[in-house]
Amino acid sequence: MASRFLDSKTSQNASFANSIAIPITLINTPQLVAQQTLDLSGGTANLTRVEFNGVVTVQLPLLPLATNILVTVVRGLTSADTVVFSASQNLNLNILGGQLISFSGSDFNAFNIPNAAYSVFVQSSALGTIRVGPESFNFTAYSD
Repeated sequence: MASRFLDSKTSQNASFANSIAIPITLINTPQLVAQQTLDLSGGTANLTRVEFNGVVTVQLPLLPLATNILVTVVRGLTSADTVVFSASQNLNLNILGGQLISFSGSDFNAFNIPNAAYSVFVQSSALGTIRVGPESFNFTAYSD
């Protein structure tokens, strides 16, 4: 049985390096960086999946200190919704410029609804971490 394409969307906050300067102002608090809805209504129950990938680029605080970045993808609109993926990375203290964090993952058995929301959040363990770009995220749905 071949997979069927259902929907695909992109969320792009910043196309280029150093094109934004958005501080992460609260320690260990999720900050929304991407959000999309997909039409999964044409999928087959228990055989629908959403594949996603993205990049977010962050820079250490002015006074570099050990900093961990957590990227979380949820099925829903808020950070309290169902987590379908997370990745954690410690920033390199020897790099003062932007550090690119890339990820890819899947949500298997996604709900077959017309407006299935997916959100990407980023959080930092250090105050003063800055999102500097690029930031780009893709969401694609298939069903068997």
